[in-house]
Parts: sequence; structure tokens; C-alpha cells
Amino acid sequence: MVTPEELVGVAWHISIRSANGGGQCVEAGPLADGSGRVAVRHSRRPDAEVIVYTRAEWEAFVGGVKDGEFDFPAK
Repeated sequence: MVTPEELVGVAWHISIRSANGGGQCVEAGPLADGSGRVAVRHSRRPDAEVIVYTRAEWEAFVGGVKDGEFDFPAK
């Protein structure tokens, strides 16, 4: 769990591909403490819970996205 103080200074990013999502987006940004951890939150609920990943976890996820591991079939 991350404290509110740890979230101060996070530069939140939303994918440009989220523009057509009607505001149902996730935001991600590195913690300002230099740890390499990345915080993720729902853009429409910025005061709700934030999930924090280690640098290794984040890199594994991004690598999986790039490799197509999360290309789930459309319903």
C-alpha cells in the first residue's frame, strides 16, 4: 500500500489511445522517490485506491503488452 505522501509529485500519464474511451482510462506514473516503482489508478477516480508496481513488475507487464500476451479476443 502506498501512502498519499508517496503520490505527491507523480507525473500521471494517460495513453493517447484512451481518447475514445469515454473517460474510462487508467493513468500511470513513476513515484517521485526514485525507487523506480510505478503507480496506476483509474482516471475518473483519482482519489480511490492506487496500485503500485515495482520496476521489474512494470517492465514485465509492458513487455507482455508489446509481445501481444494481452491481446484477448473481442466478445
